[in-house]
Amino acid sequence: MPEHMDWSATGSNAEDPKPAKGMLLSLWDGTEKTALRIDLWTKKMMVDEMNDFFFQTLMTMADTYTRATRNEELSGDLKKFAREFKEKADKKLMEEENNK
Repeated sequence: MPEHMDWSATGSNAEDPKPAKGMLLSLWDGTEKTALRIDLWTKKMMVDEMNDFFFQTLMTMADTYTRATRNEELSGDLKKFAREFKEKADKKLMEEENNK
């Protein structure tokens, strides 16, 4: 598990690398018809941040899916799932906080 991550990108307005607490990288192997992925997060990433990260990633995936397939119905289903996921994740986190 990484202690610290920084990222930079050509075309970014940022002059210096920016800190990051997590990343998800997915690649498609068309020959094997399988997804390859790398998931990393730092020890300092909190559960509420992970919940937000997954929610935003799912919403972005839905937008990407719409652009790639023009299937707005399934994209809407994914966004609905993302909102329900976030609601449940936040509720669970709140319950855990109240039980401390």
